[in-house]
Amino acid sequence: MKKVLAMVLLALITSALGLQPTPQTQPGQQPGTPTSQKVIKDPAEYNAYITALNTQDPAARGAAMEAFVKQYPQSVVLTDALEQAMAAYQQAGNSAKVEELAKRLLSVNPNNIRALAIVTALGRGKATLGDPNALKEMCTSSQTGLQQLPSWTKPGEMSDADFQKLKTQMAGIFNGAAGFCALQAKNYPQARDFYTQAFQIDPNDLQNVYQLAVADLEQNPIDLNGLWYCAKAIQLAQKQNNAQAAGGMAAYCKAKYKRFHGGEDGWNELLAPTASETALPPDFPKRIKPAPTPCDLAVRAVQENDPATLGFSDKEFILSKANCSPANKEAADKVWQSILTMEKNGEARLEIPVKIVSATTDTIDAAITDENQAANKADIHVELEKPVTKAPAPGTMTKITGVITKYVADPFMFTMEKGALPAAKPPVHHPPAKKGKKKK
Repeated sequence: MKKVLAMVLLALITSALGLQPTPQTQPGQQPGTPTSQKVIKDPAEYNAYITALNTQDPAARGAAMEAFVKQYPQSVVLTDALEQAMAAYQQAGNSAKVEELAKRLLSVNPNNIRALAIVTALGRGKATLGDPNALKEMCTSSQTGLQQLPSWTKPGEMSDADFQKLKTQMAGIFNGAAGFCALQAKNYPQARDFYTQAFQIDPNDLQNVYQLAVADLEQNPIDLNGLWYCAKAIQLAQKQNNAQAAGGMAAYCKAKYKRFHGGEDGWNELLAPTASETALPPDFPKRIKPAPTPCDLAVRAVQENDPATLGFSDKEFILSKANCSPANKEAADKVWQSILTMEKNGEARLEIPVKIVSATTDTIDAAITDENQAANKADIHVELEKPVTKAPAPGTMTKITGVITKYVADPFMFTMEKGALPAAKPPVHHPPAKKGKKKK
């Protein structure tokens, strides 16, 4: 909030350039604007304005201008007096009165650009602290400011350079606040657009830079440019010796990086180059490798392991990704060959623990992997070599033996032929206990 308030106060100082009395002031003209068409006809009113304007103490000058407004509510220089009071209270460091005068100005002229900038900036500070009413007012004033700023005309005595500087500062205030409103509404693309405008105006505004990063990183899919703005925001916080802010930003940004990349490796290397970069590099996303996909992991599993040593769940995972790419097809072929080798090309039967999903006396659909067992989803279809008298109940954990003859990658399904269930154990016969002789 201090950063935003400092910007507002700077804008007020600059805006006051056109409001100070000058030696060229002529009777009947508004002081400070000799080319103005406003004329104070009442000498008493004119003298009251001049007296207030020439008051040296800023707080007293602000009070004197307020008294003038109260005494002459229909004055032709009413707006000017309110602006002078606002500038005076700014010099006195009274932000509460600055805001009060800005709102009074807006009650007279809802499109007063200086007042809009002040109310917007101060409102953003309150909204950041969780004030819902301030957020609502700020969102309205920022949009009005953006609409009015292009048509704002230069005050009489302000130089072109000062006018352009002030106009640029106000654009930064309005765009930053509008971005904050969009961010709160979770309209991330719109927030990014407003914050980008604000960043181009002031790339050293920590609040706007970090929130631009958030607007990028909260989009789906993620906008990787946000990680560059993350790096800039962290560096700005470090330059300001704000270790707490830098730490909080780094935790959020690193988590987003890890989720995309798959690990924290390369994070520090990603941050380093941004220290010397003043603008977002167009190829920045290419610096970040995405996390390996399931298809990548399937290929990597075969590259790093002998397929014969993999468990059946791993084999199934690799086979299920056979259609991803030629590399995946090659990996799947190696795994399939390892299964055929285990079966000695059909001469040997495999024994696999499963969960029964459904069954008849002739066939069984069962789940091999833990994931499919939890989901009660079949990944193997078994054709029994001999029908069973009673089909096993769904949910039963058992073992099946047979020869796997084929598979379908998507949706995944093994086919097993010559299937068999464990042989039923014969009932155990317990001879009756011998009766003892009764004691006489």
